[in-house]
Amino acid sequence: MISASGYGSQMTSQLISRTPPIVFVVDDDISVRESLEALIRLEGLEVQTFSSAQEFLAHPRTSAPSCMVLDVSLPGLNGLELQKRVSSEHREMPIIFITGHGDIPMTVEAMKAGAVEFLTKPFADHVLLNAVRNAVDRSRAVIARDEELRSLKDRYAQLTPREREVMALVVVGFMNKQIAGELGISEITVKAHRGCMMRKMNADSLAELVNMAARLRLPRSPAARTSASK
Repeated sequence: MISASGYGSQMTSQLISRTPPIVFVVDDDISVRESLEALIRLEGLEVQTFSSAQEFLAHPRTSAPSCMVLDVSLPGLNGLELQKRVSSEHREMPIIFITGHGDIPMTVEAMKAGAVEFLTKPFADHVLLNAVRNAVDRSRAVIARDEELRSLKDRYAQLTPREREVMALVVVGFMNKQIAGELGISEITVKAHRGCMMRKMNADSLAELVNMAARLRLPRSPAARTSASK
């Protein structure tokens, strides 16, 4: 059973996954932009080109799987500086660096900051296209994980305070009788809250619920911490 909010998030994720991916090309050389645009369009991908980092940053973003093919040497804000901006604001957009000269320190800096490839011109068409395919697949995976976590948070938000208390104790291994004693309610009431909580979380098993709690990074209840310290 999927809650209304969970269903909505699932639909959003499916719509985004079906949205045609976009490849953003940022290079101040018009001949490079045009050749990369033609090459990538042959793969059936949408391409948007920009001559500078500032031009890219001024362009409105759409929610879609994407990646960026970025020249290191740009006028004004350079490629590494743009990478920092993009990585902090759009982690779902992998970056493929291209450069006219090999620079090991620069390559190391770019890769440490999260670049997926660093290609030195001239490079073969298939090398770039493989990098673009891999980057788009990574973008889809990040978007899917983010949407799944958002759906999980929506489901958790629907729990009552008592259901959250029950969940916190269930996921650390408390039995219904122990939960009843800890919360000062009857075991039958615990079972009722537990059943509602499992349905709202769309959890089919205890193991699945424990995994959800871990992904939500829920704080352990005082009772759970006391039990663990004994």
